Amino acid sequence: MSDSCFTHFTSPINSYSLPLQFTFPFNYTPHPLCIIAANELQLHLQTQNEWIHDFGIEKYVNATNVGKMFGVLLVQNQNKEIGYLSAFSGKLAGSHNHSKFVPPIVNMLEENSFYRQGELEVIQLNQLLYELENSTENQETLKQIEQKKENIVRATQILKAEIKQAKITRSEIRLDQKKILSPTEYECLERELNNQSIDDHYKLKKHLLQSKNQLIEIDNEFLIYQKKIEDVKLLRKEKSSNLQQKLFDAYSFVNYKGEYKNLNQIFEIQPPAGAGDCAAPKLLQYAYTHNLKPLAMAEFWWGQSPNSEIRKHKHFYPSCRSKCEPILGHMLQGLDVEINPIIHQKSSNITPQVIYEDDSIIVINKPSEMLSVPGKTNTESVYSYFMSKIPNITGPLIVHRLDMSTSGIMVLTKTKEAHEHLQKQFLHRTVKKLYVAILDGIVSKDSGTIHLPLRVDLDNRPQQLVCYTHGKQAITSYKVIERTQTNTRIHFFPHTGRTHQLRVHAAHLHGLNCPIIGDDLYGKKANRLHLHAQTIWFTHPTSLKKVCYTIEPDF
Repeated sequence: MSDSCFTHFTSPINSYSLPLQFTFPFNYTPHPLCIIAANELQLHLQTQNEWIHDFGIEKYVNATNVGKMFGVLLVQNQNKEIGYLSAFSGKLAGSHNHSKFVPPIVNMLEENSFYRQGELEVIQLNQLLYELENSTENQETLKQIEQKKENIVRATQILKAEIKQAKITRSEIRLDQKKILSPTEYECLERELNNQSIDDHYKLKKHLLQSKNQLIEIDNEFLIYQKKIEDVKLLRKEKSSNLQQKLFDAYSFVNYKGEYKNLNQIFEIQPPAGAGDCAAPKLLQYAYTHNLKPLAMAEFWWGQSPNSEIRKHKHFYPSCRSKCEPILGHMLQGLDVEINPIIHQKSSNITPQVIYEDDSIIVINKPSEMLSVPGKTNTESVYSYFMSKIPNITGPLIVHRLDMSTSGIMVLTKTKEAHEHLQKQFLHRTVKKLYVAILDGIVSKDSGTIHLPLRVDLDNRPQQLVCYTHGKQAITSYKVIERTQTNTRIHFFPHTGRTHQLRVHAAHLHGLNCPIIGDDLYGKKANRLHLHAQTIWFTHPTSLKKVCYTIEPDF
């Protein structure tokens, strides 16, 4: 790897102005210079011959870690020259180090590193544990222990059967002899038979006590054998934990002010696996430690999408939240960073349009970028708007929701009775909805149904994942309305109401593989999300008549 990863632009950049603030990494539009840097890096990925990795671009690759997230960091060196740094998340082609890319925070794969040595110790313990549990000698020991237990149980069963048969025989003797013996003779016989019964009782009691002691000895023998295994497991656990804590301490991140914190100090709980190996922290760490001033940043996906997530080739994406948000929260201190648009209060210049209202319901056209209910930081919502306009509402107002970026029809309830009535209709899926969307790409089939179960991405809320193990059933029917050279206008008919259902079903590789235009989570940003709830059918809660409301989209 070269001494410096600072890369000069090969494209002319004099006509571009520099960013005024550093990128807010979790919600951004890439700066033009970052786009140029990304294009140059992508050309390098296509033409380099230093390493080999099949990204699944030309054909599907049935493997994990096929596609990869890359990042570019626009920087200024001490000579006031503008260039960029490049990085990839995790490993690439089996290594953390490649020419042109910044090195990892900690090179775990470096020969003779503390991690490699600690890993070797754990591997050796794994081998010892395998031998203890699977060697012929130990398997024979376990077999002998089980055989001894079986012998004791079998001997007890035989003795109990003998005593039982003796009891039956004594009963038969009593019946037979009572007929022919005198009372005195029978009394002597009875005493003899009773003594036999007492002897059998004590014989069994003695045997059971001996068997118990033998079983205790056998259990102790087994515990001695098992303790060897448990001691190795405990030692392995201690070494793994110590190695992990040492690794967390070694991952030490510096911010713009020159302050260092390791993973244990950054995360309140145990850091997630892979924390610190993403592109963004690696880029900033290299810049700070090589006297390069960070100006802007962008990350893009290169290659095949994972089966669960949605990642489009060459698309830009925000930094991941579970791993990177705490780390970057520390590393960006001291930099002048763009305002977080997620917590930035939007100006109140959008209002919902009422298209129908009576004593029990309100039907509205919700504008795009308006929340259905108040968020954690943004209180501007359909709920707050109507609660301030109609303070005498007696029932729960919200009976269903639309995503903030989705426009279209929502039904609100003014009374408790109306809310309960409509809620049951949604629960029993008798409410029917039609959405219209414009997709970025061409859908070949004219119609169909998508079955992709969904669950929340715990590492990247509120994004959703396709998950066949823990996901909830999600079903969407669709019908193509119009195709252009690059886009598809489509009608969606959701049979279930999962979060981001239409957006994921449109964008996912095993759905339509065409994200909705303007989808900043699963596709590319645009002026808005081109998804609109156009029509709704339901039973009016008071008139009990079937009603239908429609409003056309503005796209």
